[in-house]
Amino acid sequence: MSHIQSVEIICIDRTRLAGDLWLSHSAALGRVIINPATGVAARYYHRYAAFLAGHGFDVLTYDYRGIGRSRPSKLRGCGYRWRDWGELDFDAALRFMEGKEGNNPILVVGHSIGGFLIGLAKSAPLVERALTVGAQYAWWGDYASKRRRALFWKWHVMMPIITAAFGYFPGKRLGWLEDLPAGVAYEWSFRGPRFETSHPRRDRQEVMQRFASVKAEILALTVSDDELGTPDAIQRTLAYFSGSRKETVILEPGEYGRASIGHFGLFHDSHASGFWLDTLLWLRDGVNPWPHSVFASGSDKGSLTV
Repeated sequence: MSHIQSVEIICIDRTRLAGDLWLSHSAALGRVIINPATGVAARYYHRYAAFLAGHGFDVLTYDYRGIGRSRPSKLRGCGYRWRDWGELDFDAALRFMEGKEGNNPILVVGHSIGGFLIGLAKSAPLVERALTVGAQYAWWGDYASKRRRALFWKWHVMMPIITAAFGYFPGKRLGWLEDLPAGVAYEWSFRGPRFETSHPRRDRQEVMQRFASVKAEILALTVSDDELGTPDAIQRTLAYFSGSRKETVILEPGEYGRASIGHFGLFHDSHASGFWLDTLLWLRDGVNPWPHSVFASGSDKGSLTV
């Protein structure tokens, strides 16, 4: 059982974010922050948050600026950027959870960009352990080869054109996730193979130092039919976390009796008795539930894999 509180998270630039705090009725095993994927409202993760709270965790779900309940009255001209979600929003979420009573560990579940944004927050050293799911920053060269051309056309050609026409990306109208601020859409569309190159040159060293400051253990997983979070994309993301101990896992849909799962499926509540239960082992004990599914993460010195 859990108790839910609506909360307001105030960022360092005074932007206010809407969130929910899912409180366990037992002594909390840890404080979990769930970082959403790009264009996905926090409500998509509410059932997973309730599940974690029911198993002894206090959990924070929240919407990034420009998304869901944190959306301003007008997206056009709001000036929000993708990097703000990490540097400002996730940083504020971390400080919010740090301020809660108790000395239990701060943990993060990061989906897609939500797993990468961890390294952008100044407060990231507070994180003790992270579970990332399909975490990447959408460089088109890492997309699944069979879908790369179509995905490039959709997200790197059509999205910036539509964004320029509307002043924001009308994702809901198109059935392409949530609406996005123009700055977020453009950062996604024009991302190169190195994330930091989207920052001004004077800021790049600081960006890299923030990632290096993360000491959290990271279990990075993806699914074999994830067209965005491919093994190459996962490895590219993990390379930034040079100070972390990392392990990488690739799951097969058949392990959970599915023909397909894709980039978003693992957070559907049909996985409550399978994948969701498995995640407890990592979040609670720091033990990889899928040792048979580990894949090598290149020459990364911080990796646990060999």
